[in-house]
Amino acid sequence: MVYELSDTSKAAVLFEGWQETLIYSCMQKVMGKVYVTDLEQPKSALAHIGCFAFYGGEPERELVMVRPAGFVIMAPQNEAWAELIEECWPSAKKAVRYAIKKDTKFDTAMLKKMANAVPKGYELRKIDGEIYDQCLKDPVTYDFVSSFESKEAYLRLGRGMVLLKDGRIVSGASSYSRYREGIEIEVDTVPEERKRGLATVACAALILNCLEEGLYPSWDAQNLTSVYLAEKLGYEFDHEYTVYEVGRE
Repeated sequence: MVYELSDTSKAAVLFEGWQETLIYSCMQKVMGKVYVTDLEQPKSALAHIGCFAFYGGEPERELVMVRPAGFVIMAPQNEAWAELIEECWPSAKKAVRYAIKKDTKFDTAMLKKMANAVPKGYELRKIDGEIYDQCLKDPVTYDFVSSFESKEAYLRLGRGMVLLKDGRIVSGASSYSRYREGIEIEVDTVPEERKRGLATVACAALILNCLEEGLYPSWDAQNLTSVYLAEKLGYEFDHEYTVYEVGRE
């Protein structure tokens, strides 16, 4: 039987040393949930937030088999978990993601210059209640806000910046998730507006906003394009890691 763990401190040792802010969000009970098969002395745990599932501790088949509904990115703590995921979900797509260092010292002067480079015809705005509603209407911008349980939760915990053209969101950077010390950045641009520097503007503005509030803007890259953008903004690449994508139609 799989249970939601209310006292997440009992699973702390199972994720120890794993520098992943989405896990922090779950463990700190800011957002997301932790699941176990033993509520008193868990030896295995699943931290789930948005479409991400992180598996720590001793490999446990039951936790892997009761994956969250819909599309899930499964992140194994080690090779043993990876082998179990492959066994349980043979149709899963094996992919590589790119971890970015979590101790970046930002050049704020450079970021301000980037954030101010809004092209003519575009408007830079924070994600407020009106923009939140717009984000939900487009698959490209949906994940800017979708991991939060409600509009109120996003407006309280989330942070985001978008660029509008003719009233439509065409690019942006937002908090995919929030933990006590910061956010995890989600960035995207509609296909027809890519390669115009819009994401750079939005990301620089969001990073500056976070720094002003004493929040750390964490970055994890899905692909090398995301790595290059991160490095442009001042981040440093750390390492590659394996994930499994399950349920994408």
